[in-house]
Amino acid sequence: MTEHRSGFACFVGRPNAGKSTLTNALVGTKVAITSSKPQTTRHAIRGIVHREDAQLVLIDTPGLHRPRTLLGERLNDIVHTTWSEVDVVGFCVPANEKIGPGDKFIAAELQKIAKRTPVIGIVTKTDLVQPQQVAEQLLALQQVMDFAELVPVSAVDGFQVDTLAKLLIERLPEGPQLYPGGELTDEPEQTLVAELIREAALEGVRDELPHSIAVTVEEMLPREGRDDLIDVHAFLYVERPSQKGIILGHKGERLREVGATARKHIERLLGSKVYLDLHVKVAKDWQRDPRQLRRLGF
Repeated sequence: MTEHRSGFACFVGRPNAGKSTLTNALVGTKVAITSSKPQTTRHAIRGIVHREDAQLVLIDTPGLHRPRTLLGERLNDIVHTTWSEVDVVGFCVPANEKIGPGDKFIAAELQKIAKRTPVIGIVTKTDLVQPQQVAEQLLALQQVMDFAELVPVSAVDGFQVDTLAKLLIERLPEGPQLYPGGELTDEPEQTLVAELIREAALEGVRDELPHSIAVTVEEMLPREGRDDLIDVHAFLYVERPSQKGIILGHKGERLREVGATARKHIERLLGSKVYLDLHVKVAKDWQRDPRQLRRLGF
């Protein structure tokens, strides 16, 4: 009988360090939304990696940053809570960006848990640079803190993704499966659907918009008399009327594009045809309002 390991790992790093893409690559399917916009992740999404000898539960956390809003503070709280509960932490730094104050801030926070929780240094996005640059980034990362391991990876071309999985699994305790074999995430379907709509809305909007977008799925039901169609009714929230105009686009064209893109991903997720009813609402300054944050799920 070979030993079976099971436990939790999380990726941390500055916003846009490639954490969500790496989570999806390890799980083998899309469980975390990805975007070229920083601070896309707002929940600690769990993805489950199944191996014969192990089950690795990955928690993709929001990027740790110096918060400027109540939402920012809540996101940082999610990160710190997650760190205290996992068996191993992966600290992600992109190969194509110099290590800066933000990375050092996170490393200083990680030092506080490194005695009891191993921290693996991960240089991500190696496909974007030359090997020489990867080597230089690994050396630079080594100066930041004392890591249990250092590994370069590319989630895009699969470079060393299996090696990383092995390094994470080696640090899990022995134990049985925590989730049934076929499950890839424990996120409720409605949360994933809302995230897919938000991902579609984030692409192509102006830089000032990403943190102002929130999505709630009000209802998700099979169409009466049809077992091949699911009706999804959702609201996309922004903070100001001018932002509503950006999301809607000329004669509602932009919103139709968002709906069409999101619908394709939702149909793949649910394995069914979907009718998506999507409306835009203004929730004034919701990122700073505790009552509205609660209503929007934060």
